[in-house]
Amino acid sequence: MNRPVAILLFLFIAFFTLTCRADETIVGPQSTVKPQTVQSKKYPQIVLYSVSWCPHCKEAKEYLTSHNIPFTNKDVELDDNAMQELTSKYKSTGVPVIVIGKDEKVIKGFDKEKFEKVLEEMSK
Repeated sequence: MNRPVAILLFLFIAFFTLTCRADETIVGPQSTVKPQTVQSKKYPQIVLYSVSWCPHCKEAKEYLTSHNIPFTNKDVELDDNAMQELTSKYKSTGVPVIVIGKDEKVIKGFDKEKFEKVLEEMSK
């Protein structure tokens, strides 16, 4: 490759990299919460005990988020207090565990139909 072509190639690459925006990020598919939907329906307090790598925990989080159901996620790998609550208060070493209301209902594991049935019972 001759010198002028190499210089032009270098300038082109330099110009291209300078014009690219480094602050742009790729956003993966994630359900968004629609505030108007959340406010229109009242839900009991929901706490989800989970870990980041668990497929059932992910399914529960996606379900709650996609249905605009507000919840508090407690990652038991990152939060020692959450792990203590999970093991002593709820007598569980597995996740997900969903606590609805003020300890009124505790669901171990995630089953969409069971979760919906409990929510329906609690709204009566």
